[in-house]
Amino acid sequence: MAKAKTTKRPDAAGGNRPFIYNRYAPRQLREALAKMQRIRRFEECAEESYMRGHIHGTMHLSIGQEASAVGICMPLNAGDQLTSTHRGHGHCLAKGAEIARMFAEFFGREDGYCKGRGGSMHIADVANGNLGANGIVAGGLPIAVGAALAIKKLKKPNVVVCFFGDGANNEGAFHESLNMASIWKLPVVFVCENNGYGMSMSAARSTAVENVADRAAAYAMPGVIVDGNDLSAVAEASQIACDRARAGDGPTLIENKTYRWRGHSKSDRNRYRTKEEIEAWVAKDPIIRFQDEMKSQGIVDDAAIAEIRAAVEQEIEAGLEFAKASPPPRIEDLTRFVYTDPIP
Repeated sequence: MAKAKTTKRPDAAGGNRPFIYNRYAPRQLREALAKMQRIRRFEECAEESYMRGHIHGTMHLSIGQEASAVGICMPLNAGDQLTSTHRGHGHCLAKGAEIARMFAEFFGREDGYCKGRGGSMHIADVANGNLGANGIVAGGLPIAVGAALAIKKLKKPNVVVCFFGDGANNEGAFHESLNMASIWKLPVVFVCENNGYGMSMSAARSTAVENVADRAAAYAMPGVIVDGNDLSAVAEASQIACDRARAGDGPTLIENKTYRWRGHSKSDRNRYRTKEEIEAWVAKDPIIRFQDEMKSQGIVDDAAIAEIRAAVEQEIEAGLEFAKASPPPRIEDLTRFVYTDPIP
């Protein structure tokens, strides 16, 4: 079986500039950094709100995986779509969701994206192309294939990005979806965020092949392995895959090797990982890495980074206040907005 391709890019200090510095304007790169900061601070504040009892149930945080969400979404436009996972807050924000409405959804309020019915694991922003997060492992893959089939039938120039975790690659829906997408040459980009663990089970123990992307060869599509903490490498892989999909050449499987700093969910005691392992990945912080790289390229300085952080903090504070002021759902509306309301 053919091995998946590993993307390698020149170091920022080398003779060639990394992909994103040739592709995007400084303004766009600063916005990418702001999005990464926005995702990090949103999740940190969501976690704090949970601890204070403002948010009930559970949540799955993607702290440490920000480069994967933002890098993959950089080539997307307003008409492109995505499907997400239970660990999908970053995907939603990377596609352009509003922090205020995200917090309102977390708080179970009427002004949330799903009027408070979805919560952390089921946020959707259909108007912005986010077809929704999914609490079912691999549940988003068939949905993405269906959306991509619709795009092809309607002859639209768009793509669908399908995010999923490493645990999903051992579900039947993964194999069925990749097979159908390849047969029909659908404009879908499959993105495995391999953070090393499906709940408490390591990918090394649960998956027969070394890399999830190696499985692409069975479905006659490119398989690409990417350093998921390297924003430029992720964005480059996404650009190539999106260009291929838009050209009618079919799907691509991208595997972003990354890591979640927190446990699987808020109920996870994290006893299956060592402190040393976690600290080693924290030292590879994708936000710090991107900031340092941008500084070496002359895109930002310390003052500009501080300004971006301050602006994000203002967004976070305003979003929290918006969510707290938003009304809770009415009892008489209990069964409304759960399914699509019928057209009058």
